[in-house]
Amino acid sequence: MIKALFPKLRIVGRDNVIRVLGDEEQMAAFEENVETMRKHVLKFNSIKPEDILDIVNGHRTNDDIPKDVLVYSIGGRPIKARSENQHRLIEAYEENDMVFAVGPAGTGKTYLSIALAVKALKEKTIKKIVLSRPAVEAGEKLGFLPGDMKDKIDPYLQPLYDALEDMIPAARLQDMMDKHIIQIAPLAFMRGRTLSDAVVILDEAQNTTPAQIRMFLTRMGWNTKMIITGDMTQIDLPRDQKSGLREALDILSGIEGIGVVSLNKKDIVRHKLVTRIVNAYEAFDKAKNSEQNKQRQ
Repeated sequence: MIKALFPKLRIVGRDNVIRVLGDEEQMAAFEENVETMRKHVLKFNSIKPEDILDIVNGHRTNDDIPKDVLVYSIGGRPIKARSENQHRLIEAYEENDMVFAVGPAGTGKTYLSIALAVKALKEKTIKKIVLSRPAVEAGEKLGFLPGDMKDKIDPYLQPLYDALEDMIPAARLQDMMDKHIIQIAPLAFMRGRTLSDAVVILDEAQNTTPAQIRMFLTRMGWNTKMIITGDMTQIDLPRDQKSGLREALDILSGIEGIGVVSLNKKDIVRHKLVTRIVNAYEAFDKAKNSEQNKQRQ
């Protein structure tokens, strides 16, 4: 299509390199247009034939991302808040340096938090993204995993990779991770660090111990925002171990600069069955607690 739009130029595209021969003035115009297309792809993660036509014909007047859109997915899908409490999460992030997002599975806590971090990185308001979660098995003992340290911890961190891979092209994501612009590490690796010029996300915080979350929260440096996500109904710690997230919410609630957002089943954006599953388990838990209370009486 681009060749057809520049018939007087000889254009050869191989891999990620475009070679052009022809009139210098036309080559300069071609280079300017291709650079505009490249910036469009970086911003929107996609480019359509009509976008190329608009750019080449000079009809592109406004290429701003709509205010309610955080970033675009790899396929060009706009990623934005899809419920009232998700909007509150974004507002809390903008108004505070530390935000706790608590709610059941499927409410978009982690996904939206990573979208906020990717947006900040693209806008260059921060220099890096740091993602962490405690390495706690969900009711299974995984034993001694094979491979080096990265191979051993990757299974715990896969949900974070999944969200990133939906927002950043694979080659670019790998390059950012190689350069430590995006860092993913288990919570245990945070000790001793001071995290500045970053968005730092702690996922699955309900599985932290009080000592672990206290250590994590005090890693905060200059020009840093922290988002802590968790689901109180999915605590995988031993029964005699108190959740660090629950304790942190009790201690830090009401402190200036810290926002707390509670999401609920109305915010679930996964498959409709997830809402039904959450409802069914809630009803089961209520009935079970009611029965236990009767037995105590």
